[in-house]
Amino acid sequence: MTPSDREAAGQRIARARRRRGLSQAVLAGLVGRSESWLSQVERGKRSVDSHSVLLRLAGVLRVDIEELTGSADRDETGRRAYPAASLIEQAMMGYGVPGSVDGSGVTLDFLRSQARSAYQAYQATRYDAAGRILPGLIRGVDTAARTVGSPSPAACAVRARVYDTAAAVLSRVGEPFLAWAAADRALFAAEQSGDALLAAASAWRMSYMITGRKHPQEALGLAMAAAAALDHTMRASSPARLSVYGALHLAAATAAAASFDRATTQSLLAIARGIADRTGEANHLGTAFGPVNVAIHAISASLRLGDPRTAAETGEALDLAAMPVGLVGRRTQVNLDLARAYAMTRKDAAAVNLLLAGERLSPQLVRYDPATRDVLPNCCAASTAHRHPSFGRWRTARA
Repeated sequence: MTPSDREAAGQRIARARRRRGLSQAVLAGLVGRSESWLSQVERGKRSVDSHSVLLRLAGVLRVDIEELTGSADRDETGRRAYPAASLIEQAMMGYGVPGSVDGSGVTLDFLRSQARSAYQAYQATRYDAAGRILPGLIRGVDTAARTVGSPSPAACAVRARVYDTAAAVLSRVGEPFLAWAAADRALFAAEQSGDALLAAASAWRMSYMITGRKHPQEALGLAMAAAAALDHTMRASSPARLSVYGALHLAAATAAAASFDRATTQSLLAIARGIADRTGEANHLGTAFGPVNVAIHAISASLRLGDPRTAAETGEALDLAAMPVGLVGRRTQVNLDLARAYAMTRKDAAAVNLLLAGERLSPQLVRYDPATRDVLPNCCAASTAHRHPSFGRWRTARA
């Protein structure tokens, strides 16, 4: 990091600290560093050389880590790391006004089919392919929702699915603010559709977005409120309803873990595990809910709670072959989470091997996912990179 980069980063941290009304001494104590260290960081004399410390700073300051680094969604030239982000943003700014898209010949059935293709590309971690579909699809559904008076429930349902996909993709590629906007539109459209199950699925997605924005208690409340509403409006325990109901408990468990509430996390995971025993492995409404997904969330929760050994033990016992086909992202996430667990326990070679396996399985997820960089400072010693030439090239490309 250049001196000017250090200075800019320090200024961002200082601004966020002042907004929270914290002194340097208090903030330094909360992240386990000295006041002198923080003073040097804010003056640009030194950088924050540990991603875990950056995560603690972001958590205490209640900001996204991207706000502190200023570069999560940009490459070394200053461009967005995910090329389709700008096109998706432009499409969202069209709002379906006349002239924003040529709607001739575009039917709801066509839009529904395209939405399905985009979501399948997302779950297969083909984010570039999803990005090619989404801008035109967003313009199409926004126009359809405004074509004739009040939008039909069917048009609202398709619009909800399109924006849900956009939120999912954008969240994965390091565009948290745009993802939040997309998730908000998805939830609004789902509520307009009158489909209680679709509204619950949209709330499930939004809960993760809120957790990502450092408001885990609000995320927990949303997920549990949506689960309660689903209980009241849909008494029949269909496989789809059970899957969404279980997925909401996983979202709530993620939020509880982000709040470092171990007891609530374990309780919610236990409930989800019981529901998964009834559903088996499935992928209703894109939730990928089932016993394996519950275990994947348990791994993630253990890492959030600072228990990498339990995370590793859970992951090592996992049978990923039981998952439905097409869920490449879920399989890759296990590799990345286990790599993080091994890095935290100083098993660097195992961490590198899992990162390489994750890259082979899903190169686009590894390339775009901001969380992956959390592993790098812990397991990328020069000697390790030399032993794994392809990993060394990958690391250089991301640097």
